[in-house]
Amino acid sequence: MSGADSDIVVMKFGGTSVAGAEQIKRAAGRIVAAREAGNRVVAVLSARGKTTDELVEQAHEISERPVAREMDMLLSTGERISCALCAMAIHDMGHEAISLTGSQAGIVTDSTHTKARIIDVRADRIRAALEEDRIVLVAGFQGVSTESRDVTTLGRGGSDTTAVALAAALTASVCEIYTDVAGVYSADPRIVQGARKLPVVSFEEMLEMSASGAGVLQLRSVEYARNHGVRIHCRSSFEDGPGTLVVAEEETMEQPFVTAVTHSNSEARVTLHGVRDEPGVAGRIFGALADASVNVDVIIQNEPVGDDQLADLSFTVDRADLPVATEVIEKLGGASLEVRTDERIGKVSIVGAGMRSHPGVAAKVFQVLGENEINIEMISTSPIKISCVISADRVADAVNALHSAFDLGAEAVRPEEEAAR
Repeated sequence: MSGADSDIVVMKFGGTSVAGAEQIKRAAGRIVAAREAGNRVVAVLSARGKTTDELVEQAHEISERPVAREMDMLLSTGERISCALCAMAIHDMGHEAISLTGSQAGIVTDSTHTKARIIDVRADRIRAALEEDRIVLVAGFQGVSTESRDVTTLGRGGSDTTAVALAAALTASVCEIYTDVAGVYSADPRIVQGARKLPVVSFEEMLEMSASGAGVLQLRSVEYARNHGVRIHCRSSFEDGPGTLVVAEEETMEQPFVTAVTHSNSEARVTLHGVRDEPGVAGRIFGALADASVNVDVIIQNEPVGDDQLADLSFTVDRADLPVATEVIEKLGGASLEVRTDERIGKVSIVGAGMRSHPGVAAKVFQVLGENEINIEMISTSPIKISCVISADRVADAVNALHSAFDLGAEAVRPEEEAAR
């Protein structure tokens, strides 16, 4: 089938999907099967297994605080290795394949090292290769800065964003994300035995789930997919069968008021004592954190007590960003601010598009946690999400209790599943 007559499919394989020789050959087999089904195929590969973690460890063996530019040069090698090896496997299966780095594939980013954002995809070389009946393998997680011409990386899970960005640029029919799980679940199946695979999730729900700890899809990839109308199919690398479709809300049927329970154990809390209660203070604090590329999640400020008009301000950040956040605040506040940190926190959230029209959901969450003697330390809400910061050692208990209370188990039948029967 000629390139002009066939659909483009983008397939992304995560680290566990290419961890060893057999896994790479299995991924190559899936890619070849998609090509032989009549599709033009672009595959995005992550680094093998724990390669990225091992490279980070090597960097810290040399330097306590490695230079960000050189970290990108180092970390971008893992995905290139995966692509080259997979291309070899595809050649052995009788098909033409070409592996490309992020820059060769036309992934153009800003200049923020280790957390770059894609600003353009110049996919001419990919299109030319597809017209030549080649399978194209692209190293995920990386690009090139249009300003400095340096190699950049997109942050943890960045290969998902690479795949979605390519799917948008190439107007692909679907972006298939292959992982070590069969799809998106109503809770982490490693914690909740009765967790249920969701056949369909809206972009809005998936955004909230990714932001609150669900590790199946990277937050930025879902945001990119929503903004560009890219359908995502999240499925297993190790078994056949459908996974979870992530689509626009108007493509979903009426959803239950709670779709899933998510959690995170990767956050830390920063508390500032002695914050002056006056206009502009919060703006300076969070502006400085933003300039340092530190993403802030839950924020709470109390009313000042006493004549000095000083308040306490608490917020959560990704645990990996805690050293940078602490340094920024200490430079900004000097001796006038007392900074305390806590890495023993966790977060549990419920997500569901139907929450907009169902009152009493928050009350039920608080009641369930109270009945299980789980103390809530911070609360954050959106129209379709309620998040509670709790002690890290009670996260699993909270997830199981909420999953049961909202009847999200595998035995429950949802409207979209009933319609499919």
